[in-house]
Amino acid sequence: MALDEAPQNLDPRIGIDATSERLIQLMFSSLVRRTPEFTVEPDLALSWDIPNPTTYIFHLREDALFHDGRKVTARDVVFTFRSLLDGSVKSTKRGTFTLVQSVEATDERTVIFKLKEPFAPFLWNLTRGGVGIVPEGSAPNVAMNPIGSGAFKFVRYIPDGEVVLERNDSYYGEKPRISTVVFKIVPEAVVRALELRKGSVDIALNVLPPDTVSVLKDNEELEVMEAPGTNYQYIAFNLKDPVFSDLRVRKAIAHAIDREKIIKYLWKDQARSATGVIPSGNWCYTADVATYPYDPERARELLRETGRSGLSFTFRTSTDETTRLLATVFQQQLKEVGIKMNIQANEPATFSADIERGNFQAYSRRWIGGNNDPDIFNLIFHSTMTPPNGANRGFYANPEVDRLIDYGRRETDTEKRKAAYQQIQRIVSEDLPYVSLFYMDNVVVFNKRISGVRLYRGGESEFLCEITVQD
Repeated sequence: MALDEAPQNLDPRIGIDATSERLIQLMFSSLVRRTPEFTVEPDLALSWDIPNPTTYIFHLREDALFHDGRKVTARDVVFTFRSLLDGSVKSTKRGTFTLVQSVEATDERTVIFKLKEPFAPFLWNLTRGGVGIVPEGSAPNVAMNPIGSGAFKFVRYIPDGEVVLERNDSYYGEKPRISTVVFKIVPEAVVRALELRKGSVDIALNVLPPDTVSVLKDNEELEVMEAPGTNYQYIAFNLKDPVFSDLRVRKAIAHAIDREKIIKYLWKDQARSATGVIPSGNWCYTADVATYPYDPERARELLRETGRSGLSFTFRTSTDETTRLLATVFQQQLKEVGIKMNIQANEPATFSADIERGNFQAYSRRWIGGNNDPDIFNLIFHSTMTPPNGANRGFYANPEVDRLIDYGRRETDTEKRKAAYQQIQRIVSEDLPYVSLFYMDNVVVFNKRISGVRLYRGGESEFLCEITVQD
């Protein structure tokens, strides 16, 4: 399977980039897991009780083993979360669990979480991929030799080369049908396509330019599957920067981007216009938000209102071919309304590190999977979640949004939570910390000797547990 980027961290308490999370989902179990429909189902915990809004009691299965043969017990769960909460593991995920007051094991199979206050998204935040259980006593460098209890176990990682996983024959769930999967890290899109044609890569999921996909459809040995996805692409601004502290500038940029033209010509109709972080079909999605249709004259008018002339800024991107091409399109569209956009492209690790630290004026990226639950608003828009505490990298702050996020996290009534999250969507669409661009389709190209391929809406790689390969 081809990857376009190397994983940043395979510790399930730390890694938040898409590549890391996809691999973590395969290697690590958690207390619960997400279904393809984004509901929560048992994983290491066969059942749980919620005797009151601040107490969760999990009853663990008895047949779960770590990849080194040790039994998974309640002590491992306690160690995992205490290492996050006490700061011995430095991770932005710590902010997700700040409302956990204590975690205790009453016996080998029972874990009790006490919360400081009701926390409605708690179960979702415990799901596989969002976090994973590590063995008690794991060293801080667990990412170098990850030991989980998932369907696949770690074999080796050659930096910028490959990650190799093999089937966990002791897995408590349905075991994968393939014995080994090699994730080849191939930064160049043209090379990914060539390897598919040669047969040295069998699967490429969401890592090929649309033009390339169109060409590969004619290859008799390859199959192409497409389906609507929830992965969300956006432009983010550093609101501390003098250029982007002016809302009129952000709105001008929003009106200057011709999304429909980009979807048609760059994405080859493999995307849909986005109205916000939450995808349509989600239980709290609302279309009742401010939108910014392509209107270059309105963009020019907004810029004139600012009194600025010769507006320019630097746009950060990675060296990935598709993202650089998208940046070039933005550059041209903004030039047409009088904005000079300079492009700074760095290799993916440097780009990601700078973005995580808030070291940018503007950039475009995708939220992959995490935006399927509205608690993402806490991670990306709450004023307390600026780096290094969370992913509010643009330093957005709105007291009413903070209040609504806090309310939505405490309130257990679904309809009241829905109303709060829909109001957040409306406010954020006016404040524009993000310019919403696209919901990307999931597109997989694979060798026809593979059967059982299924596309998950969130773009997960868990279908690898279900495929078979003909010799």
